[in-house]
This record gives sequence, C-alpha cells and structure tokens, in this order.
Amino acid sequence: MQLHTTTWGEGDRVALLVHGIMADHRTWRRVGPELAERGYRAIAVDLRGHGASARGEYSQQLFADDLVETLPVGAELAIGHSLGGLALSLAVERLAPRRAVYCDPAWRIAAADGGFGPEQFAEAKALRRDQIIAMNPRWEAADVEIELETVRVWDEGTAFGIADAFGADLRPAKPAVPSLVTLADPSLLISPKDAAELAARGFEVRTVRGAGHTIHRDDFDGFMSSLDGWI
Repeated sequence: MQLHTTTWGEGDRVALLVHGIMADHRTWRRVGPELAERGYRAIAVDLRGHGASARGEYSQQLFADDLVETLPVGAELAIGHSLGGLALSLAVERLAPRRAVYCDPAWRIAAADGGFGPEQFAEAKALRRDQIIAMNPRWEAADVEIELETVRVWDEGTAFGIADAFGADLRPAKPAVPSLVTLADPSLLISPKDAAELAARGFEVRTVRGAGHTIHRDDFDGFMSSLDGWI
C-alpha cells in the first residue's frame, strides 16, 4: 500500500519518520521541522489505518511492507516510534538506511494474559481530552489536540491486526544497520534486562530521563539530545 506522506525540508539528506499506533505524521510536528533545519528532507508516513492513509487488513508484516513500498531506499536516517519502531525493524534491511533509531519500540508488548491486549488498545478510541492530559501531563496543548484528532481518525482494528505481538519477544537478533534505541524512563516495553541484552547484541541504548513513552512529545529537547551523534 502506498502511504500518505508529509515532508519537511528539501535536499539529498533524507530522514524517514514512522509514528506509533493511534498517531500519524502529526506526532512529528516538532521533529520534522527541526530535522529540516539541520539540512534533512524529513519524510513522515501515516501508517495504514492511521491519518490520511487507506484502511485495510493489518499485520506487522503489512505495516513493514508499506514502508518499503512508499519510502526511498538508502536514506541517511530512519526513526520509528513504538509500533513504528517495530515496523521499521521489519523493513530496515530492505530500506537500507545508513542509521536507524528505534524510539521505545514495540518489541515487548505486555501479554494479553496479563490483562492487557488489543481490546484495551481499542478502548483508546474513546479517549477524552482530560484523559489524554492526565496520561501525558508534560505534553504541550497542541499535542493534546493533535492526539484527539489522530485517535478520532484512527482505525482501532490495527490493534487486533498485531494481536500476535502481545506477549512476544520481537527484539531483533542484531542491528541490520548502525542502530540506536532510545527509551522512556521507565520504558513499559523494554525492561532494563532487555535493554542490556540489546546492547550486547550491538545496539546503542540511551534513556531519556523522566520521559514518557512518546519521548519526542514528552521531552522534545531531551529527545533531540538523545540523538547526538546520530543525526
């Protein structure tokens, strides 16, 4: 599937941006322009079932295949958050960016038998403004409004399409390209033990102190600092 894309900047230095579940390209509203200021042409997708992209069947592999069908091969940088990090890791060998950054990637989603599964994700479709604020007290008002809109247009069927990811260990055995993993503090997806194992597998791992899951919205400056040497 060809995905809807949004671009900031121009030129030959390309950065790819892949959002997480329930979001779309608007989650990168500060990151995209910042990368453009640094000389990149930043291309952000709306994953299938999100934003302005089409709806359809959903699976981990389809999310990854769409990235390959839509985005240019050989970008200088690729960044994926949460579900976007999972999709990027499944597409990275084919996309062949020079560097990859996985932001609190969905490589370890809580098991459904632990009381958290696709149904709980789907319930987020009904989130109210006050609930989003309570869950993300550090977000700017603009991000709260964007979240309300992205959730409104999101197809909650995407959560059921990745049901097999719940309780699974989806961490890559090794980085296909030089790779950084940035983590929330604490990360609900990557435990300290998992992080240590990722480091042993060849990933560089950095934690943004005090940041929530959507690091780039929770602490934009901290997120950009965590990319030092990678952008």
